[in-house]
Amino acid sequence: MATHWDKAAKSFRADLSAAISADTLRALHEIKPWRHALVVLRQLVFLAAAVWVILEYGHLWYAWIPASIVIGFVVFDFTVLVHEVVHEIVTKERKSLGHTLLGHLYSAPSGLSFSQFRRWHLDHHDNLGTEDKDPKRHSLTPKIVTRAYKALYFTPALVPIYFRAARREAANYEPALKQRIAWERRAAILLHLTIPALLWWQFGGAAALKLHILPVFFVFPVAFTVNRLGQHYDIDPQAPAHWGTLIKPSPLLWDRVFLWSNYHLEHHYFPRVPFYNLSALHRHLKPFFKQQGIRPRTYGGLLWDWLVRNRTPHTDWSRGSPPAAARRDSRERALAEG
Repeated sequence: MATHWDKAAKSFRADLSAAISADTLRALHEIKPWRHALVVLRQLVFLAAAVWVILEYGHLWYAWIPASIVIGFVVFDFTVLVHEVVHEIVTKERKSLGHTLLGHLYSAPSGLSFSQFRRWHLDHHDNLGTEDKDPKRHSLTPKIVTRAYKALYFTPALVPIYFRAARREAANYEPALKQRIAWERRAAILLHLTIPALLWWQFGGAAALKLHILPVFFVFPVAFTVNRLGQHYDIDPQAPAHWGTLIKPSPLLWDRVFLWSNYHLEHHYFPRVPFYNLSALHRHLKPFFKQQGIRPRTYGGLLWDWLVRNRTPHTDWSRGSPPAAARRDSRERALAEG
């Protein structure tokens, strides 16, 4: 059955197909498990190095603060690895036990329920462009368009905000899936209570703070929220090809920091292209972006529009935000929804 996104994308599919050859697209879809493994190994090396720095030089603020930030971004990047599993592009065998095991393993650092993340994310792909069926837009996007409320997403408040959104979406799932999600969530809570307790016992409270509490509850929300700003907040609601935000390439910074998840618009066009091929996909699609009039954004520019200009999510930020009255209406609707 054609999804909402499938139907909407028909309006630009011909132009998209003309922009990139079938042979090139076939090559970009090639799954190379060894490349995925190398990315995971690199992340583990970063994690191990950051842990070593904190344990050896935890008394030096200029050593442990960068190390804690690295750990926080590594934790976030495991959610990107989960994302690859959800689209079954880690190994060439789809619906494999290996994908499921990796999904649970990659979900652990951030405390996600793999079963819910998979359902949530695939629903997001199918229903992109809708206000009520896209779970990210329906339950997680800030409905109160004020700077103070938006700023909460950069803080530990993101944890209850996210899990409240997840709980609201899960209310409509089938009973077996809800039960599985509940067990996975309990396991995640137990894990994230056990880790700081063990660190405190072995290395002291300061080490537990620097190795777990600060990275997971203070750095992760910043990484998560900045990354999400580059997904679907600055869009043209009237043009399906513009239903994602195009991020200006940054091979030496954001490609590495976000594991190519900064190419989110490209991913929605071709969701089974592995993340290590998304930068190449972007280069091939440049003529298409120009033809469609899709302007590239930077994270700095998005942050300015989001927090300083107080733009409304899922609107065209090049045209400014809706008037204050419209923002007040959205705030009242959000409060009415509880």
